[in-house]
Amino acid sequence: MTADRVLAEDGTFALLGPTGDITGRAGSTPDGLFTHDARHLSLWRLTADGTVPVPLATDRHTTVAVLPGTRDQPSPYTVLRDQAVAAGLLTERVTLLNNTPQPVDARIDLTVDADFADQFELRSDHRTYPRSDLERETTVDPDGVTFHYRRPPDWSAATLVVCDPPPAEIAEPPGGGRTLTWRLRLPAHGSAELALEARAFPGLTTRPAPRHGIPASPPRTVRARQEADAAAFAASFRLPAADWPELEQAVRQGLADLAGLRVPADGPGGEPLRVPGAGAPWFLTLFGRDSLLTSLFCLPYAPGTAAHTLLALAAAQGTRNDPARLEQPGRIPHELRRGELAHFRQVPYGRYYGSVDANPLFLVLLHAYTERTGDDALARLLEPQARAAAEWMFRDGGLRDHGWLVYRSDERSGGLANQNWKDSAGAVCFADGTQARGAIAVAEAQGYAYDALRRTAVLAETVWGDPAGAGRLREAADDLRRRFPDAFWLAGPDFPAIALDGDRRRADALASDAGHLLWSGILDRDRAERVARRLLEPDFHSGWGVRTLAAGQAPYHPLAYHRGAVWPHDNALIALGMAAYGLADEARTVAEGLVAAARAGRWRLPEVISGHGRDTYPSPVPYPHSCSPQAWAAATPLALLTAVRSAG
Repeated sequence: MTADRVLAEDGTFALLGPTGDITGRAGSTPDGLFTHDARHLSLWRLTADGTVPVPLATDRHTTVAVLPGTRDQPSPYTVLRDQAVAAGLLTERVTLLNNTPQPVDARIDLTVDADFADQFELRSDHRTYPRSDLERETTVDPDGVTFHYRRPPDWSAATLVVCDPPPAEIAEPPGGGRTLTWRLRLPAHGSAELALEARAFPGLTTRPAPRHGIPASPPRTVRARQEADAAAFAASFRLPAADWPELEQAVRQGLADLAGLRVPADGPGGEPLRVPGAGAPWFLTLFGRDSLLTSLFCLPYAPGTAAHTLLALAAAQGTRNDPARLEQPGRIPHELRRGELAHFRQVPYGRYYGSVDANPLFLVLLHAYTERTGDDALARLLEPQARAAAEWMFRDGGLRDHGWLVYRSDERSGGLANQNWKDSAGAVCFADGTQARGAIAVAEAQGYAYDALRRTAVLAETVWGDPAGAGRLREAADDLRRRFPDAFWLAGPDFPAIALDGDRRRADALASDAGHLLWSGILDRDRAERVARRLLEPDFHSGWGVRTLAAGQAPYHPLAYHRGAVWPHDNALIALGMAAYGLADEARTVAEGLVAAARAGRWRLPEVISGHGRDTYPSPVPYPHSCSPQAWAAATPLALLTAVRSAG
């Protein structure tokens, strides 16, 4: 069976079946047309003469299909479906090709519906979100149909389906939605065409005015515009020759994915920006940690992405204390959502601040951008936000009261169980699998904090004219680095703990987070070399990459999101850290595994792959709930390019 397809552009994405259909499924891979976290098409199913066409060939945008037939009675006509997605739009051209020397009559039915389900409802996490007084209305128009949705007092949305030629009939099928029917006569060896568009109007406070007429955006026109935009985006990257053709292929695919994952955002002055959305299907929005690390991976070759990310996050920085969404003054957000459940605060993610590491990563990126470009204008502009971000680390982040950057679980309030990059429940654990509790200090966040303090000190001294403040930041960074080994080092395994729990016990699961400590530079050289070599032992390194947890431990599971699977971005940070300590062979080993995984996936790296080893199965075993494309995975080949070049 051909795999599902994901089309993404400007914050809108469609997950389509092998034939181009949408069936309305939920669970880990819901299909549909999505924008602003809502499903604006839950059904888009085409039949020809009462049957589902059988696909003969498919690619990302097109399907070639036929009616069921035999060798002696082949299909009388071929169905070509060409599809594309743009902001708030799914556009399709259906072409019927008569394969015979006689005229053929064809009946085409398209069943459509829009359930306006919020993404959080569709996830397979067994949560329910009560909603009442909902108003749904379907209106039949001369050239299509409009689905309206309203939830009092102020939420409404609509999906318009526009067709050319207009359907001959529009009926209400037993399962809901509407079925649009055409009866087309195909001349001998001739053709007929249907132009279809679904236009999404998300989260409106008033019902949209009808906007019907001939569909104005043919898929080829949409793609041509997007390809030109993606080519301009890729051309903005100044890439050196890698002398590694496979890595160059992965870089090219990554840039193509990053172009489609950009989402609109606003800067501090309301200026329009385009920033990396984290990934499809679940996370096509601005994410603090994800967008920052993606921008850091891009930075050596295209600093513009970093500038947009910094400005967008500065605009959303916390200004007050709001425990419901963990907002605090100076805190950089974890994610921003615009869906119905976020609007009514049934989930905290409208503007959610549950991240322990977005603040230090914001500061790391701001300094790295200034250093890379030699231009301090952005650092001057964002001085108030940067100072507030640094102060948050001391005041609310825990450096002042706890000595470490810490967080507490927000799971009981509907938020995240963990607030580092391994944010799933149970991910920050002891060797027996017990989740760490209390004020948790994860190891990698201490490294990020050290690097952020050190870099912000440079900005304070050289850009902001504050040598006294720079001295205080350097002193705090040096103190953190000095205290870290005594607090985190596990004597037996000769390896850092994944975290300290609220009682300052070392959570002793052996985890990939240790590799991030090389990237931040918080370890001395001797410990860094020992960590790097330990991460390449077979229980850690699967042959494709470093597992999130070393195999053989009680909590390890090769299909656990953060307790055994392999994350490309995690490995990218590890490779960059190895390179920073001059460990060229080790960095190359990590890079080679990931490039081999990319080759197996047609040069695309997904968000995560399973932890099954290369000795178990000759290809990477997919992780069943992975986002693909996903931003920091798409940017990982750029980080690998940096690592192998800098390590020599």
